[in-house]
Amino acid sequence: MRGILRVYLGAAPGVGKTYDMLAEGHRRVGRGTDVVIAYMEDYGRPLTRQIAEGLEIVPRRPLEYRGCDFTEMDLDAVLARHPEVALVDEMAHTNIPGSRNEKRWQDIHELLAAGIHVITTVNIQHLESLNDVVEHITGVKQRETVPDDVVRGADQIELVDMSAEALRRRMAHGNIYPQEKIEQALAHYFRAGNLSALREIALLWAADRVEEALLRYRHDHGIQQPWSTRERVLVALSGGPEGDTLIRRAKRTASRGAGGEFLAVHVDPDDALASRSGRLPETQRALVEELGGTCHVIAGEDPARTILDFAREVNASQILIGATRRSRLHRLFSRGIGETLIEGSGDDIDVLVVTHAEAAHGRLLRRRSGGEEPSGEPC
Repeated sequence: MRGILRVYLGAAPGVGKTYDMLAEGHRRVGRGTDVVIAYMEDYGRPLTRQIAEGLEIVPRRPLEYRGCDFTEMDLDAVLARHPEVALVDEMAHTNIPGSRNEKRWQDIHELLAAGIHVITTVNIQHLESLNDVVEHITGVKQRETVPDDVVRGADQIELVDMSAEALRRRMAHGNIYPQEKIEQALAHYFRAGNLSALREIALLWAADRVEEALLRYRHDHGIQQPWSTRERVLVALSGGPEGDTLIRRAKRTASRGAGGEFLAVHVDPDDALASRSGRLPETQRALVEELGGTCHVIAGEDPARTILDFAREVNASQILIGATRRSRLHRLFSRGIGETLIEGSGDDIDVLVVTHAEAAHGRLLRRRSGGEEPSGEPC
């Protein structure tokens, strides 16, 4: 059976990832679990060294490279020891040439494949997708990275959080770097603005990971009703000229709530992929992405039902559509998608119908808003 991977994720060095990893090791030993330190980096921090005491340590493997002596985690020794749990610090570390694997996360995968549970640590700046963002904020390029999917694939991710002010105090007190490096660190990488930005990135990344787990849970348990954990606005686009207006309105609506986001959906009744790309203007796709949303093109013969199903799948709290472009005579003899969406939305999803220059009648309607006909042609 494959081992379980737990990752302690931090926004910056010194927030306490290694300390928490070791503390978890002690808790498990107290419960009778067989735990070893496969690799730990204390960086000369007395508190980290102190909490490591009492835990079994697998000796490191010595390596020579370019005339210098190094030590790395002895992967073969850990596999031979085969503990229940291995504590492996610094997931993004690049191994010294001569090691079996280039990266430590690859070593971790071997331990997991052998049925050993692994607890490890990583900072948000080491995630591959965030490398350029972090460099832009801090001016420091991270040489060691780990693919996002490796961290996202962890069974458990625990965010080790600390305010910028508290982390700077910890630095000033000598609990992170040696005394001779403190002043420079506080003036550069550990500036309050840098730390706040890194913290926000870490919080948002962790929130997205929690959201993925929530969606899987709802899917696995057959839960259809959306859970309003955050404001998630789904804007339905037909490809018509009103699309830009709807996209911008969706962005504003989502931004009113903490952690809000918006998605755009276009329903194509044709299953042919070649024809889909022409139905939704590339300018509208680009606008969605520019404003931080995601664009989805899905096939479905019943647009209203397809939109509702997708809204529940992504846990949307609101559906935003454009007011109808159909004539009054047309509406007398046929039902619009808007009416169907409103009737099918139930009590868990709000449907907003937004006016635009192309609408037959200018108005803004909410679900069940006094009997006015909220018809629309979103797709």
